Amino acid sequence: MIVVESLKLDEIKTKTMVNVLGALGVDSKALIVLSQSDSNVIKSSRNIPGVKTAQVNTLNVYDILNADKFIVVRDAVSKIEEVYK
Repeated sequence: MIVVESLKLDEIKTKTMVNVLGALGVDSKALIVLSQSDSNVIKSSRNIPGVKTAQVNTLNVYDILNADKFIVVRDAVSKIEEVYK
């Protein structure tokens, strides 16, 4: 599980998202959990094989267990604790 302070992209670029994931050490299947919808992040990561995005309210156990890396934005951590505690 990797917790990041924020995950914001200025534009929709798959290459930028690949670089961000590489900096985080992600080289396999990953689930990116956002606290709210961010179209730049979602659209930038949708063409990367093995990478899936989800919002806190759409999380499911299958996606969590299927991912090798679980990347969560800090704002989403408290929301996850409320729902799954």
